[in-house]
Amino acid sequence: MKGIIGAIAGDVIGSAYEFNPTRDYHFELFTPKSAFTDDTVLTIANAIWLLEDETHSHERLGSIMHKMCQRYEWRGYGGRFAQWIASKDPRPYNSFGNGSAMRVSPVGYYAKTLDEALALAKVSAEVTHNHPEGIKGAQATAAAIFLARQGKKKQEIRDYVEKTFAYDLSRTLDEIRPTFTFDETCQHTVPEAITCFMEGKDYEDVVRLSVALAGDADTIAAIAGSISSAVDDVPNHITQPVIALLSEEFCTTLLRFNQLVAKREQETS
Repeated sequence: MKGIIGAIAGDVIGSAYEFNPTRDYHFELFTPKSAFTDDTVLTIANAIWLLEDETHSHERLGSIMHKMCQRYEWRGYGGRFAQWIASKDPRPYNSFGNGSAMRVSPVGYYAKTLDEALALAKVSAEVTHNHPEGIKGAQATAAAIFLARQGKKKQEIRDYVEKTFAYDLSRTLDEIRPTFTFDETCQHTVPEAITCFMEGKDYEDVVRLSVALAGDADTIAAIAGSISSAVDDVPNHITQPVIALLSEEFCTTLLRFNQLVAKREQETS
């Protein structure tokens, strides 16, 4: 299976290691602590937005996200985002956290053109993360997904991201690991997540590399996994336990969104 399941599975696998970091590449993929977090809730919210709002408005996305997060409480929302959820009049709060990148994968799969991916990623970020770095993180992730879907080589994706977003992707994971620490900002997680995709041999390898950085494990794995699943199938031994942890609403949305993406791909072929 390809598509936004890559972000969701990365989130679920990384969830057990977000506050229990590991540098062991051979960690257990699923533990009793494995669960979907805010990364999945907001990924599904973005998918619903693209399914239901033809105008792709900030207002509709904000409403969907707000209601979705209120229904799925205690899923690891950050402090400022939790305040946004609790607000009766939620507004953007100039965040540059990696929440904008972790939820943007539906945009990368939905878009028919690179320009559309960038435009929709900007909207997806701006409802909360309207800081330039927050927008950049979402756009870089969505662009990488779109380019991967188009069959672009990893070096071509690297070149585009470096040139367009000024991210330094020159460091290898071996160079990153010794000084890498827990960080929830776009500028210190999105480049590293993209590097995990660059160095990974397949989906599982990408996710293992992401979690074993011992940082913000669920979100880095969600971002890297969302790009990887544009190229490689997420294997059954991962998708099956992940789907078993999702709500019926999430599973239905996942199916509907995959059908929409398939339809849009046929229209452009």
